[in-house]
This record gives sequence, structure tokens and C-alpha cells, in this order.
Amino acid sequence: MQLNLLTYLIVCPLIFLAGFIDSIAGGGGLISLPMYLAVGLSPATAAGTNKFTASLGTTFSAISFLKSGNTHLKIAFISALFAFIGSSIGARFAIMLGDSLKYVILGVIPFVAASSLLKLDETKPISKGIKLILFASFIGFTVGLYDGLVGPGTGTLLIILYTFLCGYKLKEASGNAKIVNLSSNISALIVFILNDQVLYKLALPAALFSIAGNYLGSKLAINNGRKVIQPILYLVLSGIVIKIIIDIFSNY
Repeated sequence: MQLNLLTYLIVCPLIFLAGFIDSIAGGGGLISLPMYLAVGLSPATAAGTNKFTASLGTTFSAISFLKSGNTHLKIAFISALFAFIGSSIGARFAIMLGDSLKYVILGVIPFVAASSLLKLDETKPISKGIKLILFASFIGFTVGLYDGLVGPGTGTLLIILYTFLCGYKLKEASGNAKIVNLSSNISALIVFILNDQVLYKLALPAALFSIAGNYLGSKLAINNGRKVIQPILYLVLSGIVIKIIIDIFSNY
């Protein structure tokens, strides 16, 4: 595929914005994945290129949260292990089945959003023991599977589920989400690389902008916590639902 200067001028700033939003509340893929499709990449190559840039950006965001101490490492790593497995399975199906998988979004995100948005008041006690481990495993595998299949909104789903099921405060839920999202991104990326679905001449420069966006966004989230994370989380959720509606009606 031939790329011109205009393509880079469009892609790189939007990747910065996607990384910035993703590091705070997830959902950056709502910007980056449609953008890669809009500049002419095939669905599989767009997904693979998106995973490449997202993986590098999320690495720096995860490091920032780890340094801040706003993660529950044991639970994050349990979820990350299951997310790695789930995302690998999801990515293989994504390559096999293509665009038809977009309808998975319709069933997943509105249900999770409707059942959990009113619970994001940080008053739920944190689960403990085997219950917390089971929740962590469930969250990791199911969201990892979704990330490999579809992708956009993964970080948002993780934050919601960690808050709704496990009782974490938004800042710690966001920190856990970065670790898990990094694991699922890397897992899916391996599958896409092995199937030659990454456009490196676009992914490499875009990754630099993703890193910058993720770094600045994570610093903002760590320093400001709930007052930054919650409004952006709601904004991203609104965008996800709107995008679902547009995608569905555009096929009729």
C-alpha cells in the first residue's frame, strides 16, 4: 500500500489523541481503528496495525501506573494471564471471520454499561480471597477475548468490571486495566504479526505518537484520579454506544 504525507499528517495526531484518551478511560480504539480503515487498510491489517501502536503506547501508560502504586499487582497479573489466552483466541477468530464480528459490540458494551454505570460511586467493598481471584480470571479471559475479536472499548470495559465486580476505586481499576490491556494487546499482536497483518511503515511513526499520548494521559489520570477518569469514562461510553448505532444502521 502506498502512503503519502497527508496520510501521516492525518494518522499521527489522531493516534496521539487515541492514546491520550485510552490511558485515562480506555476507548482509544474508537478513534484509531476506524481511522486506519478510513485511510485504506484492510480490516485485518487495520486491526494488526492498531494493536502494534496500542501495545507500545499502553506499555508506557502501564509503567506510569506501576510506578505510582495505583495497581493491585497480584490481581492484575492473574487477569493479564487469562487475557493473554483469551485475546489470542479472539484474534484468530477475527482473522477468520472479519467484519461480521462487529455485532459482538452491540451485545457486550450496552449491557455492561447499563448494569454498572450507577455503581461507579466507589462505595462497594473490595472483594477478597477466592472470589476476587475468580472475578479476576473471568474479567481477564472475557475482556481479552473481546479485545482480540473487536478491540475498541477494552480498557473501558476493564475499568467498569473492576469497579462493578471487584469494588476497586477508579484510579486502581484504571491501573489494573492498563496491565491487563497490555497483555491482551501483545497476545493479539503476536497473532497479527504471524499472519503478516501489520503495516510497519505506518505503525512505527504512529507508535511514537501513541506513546506520547499514553504518557501524558496516564500522568493526568494519576494526578487527578476520579474527577478526570469518571467524566471521560462516561464520554467514552457514550461514544461507544453512538458508534455501535452508526455501524448497525450503516449496514441497512
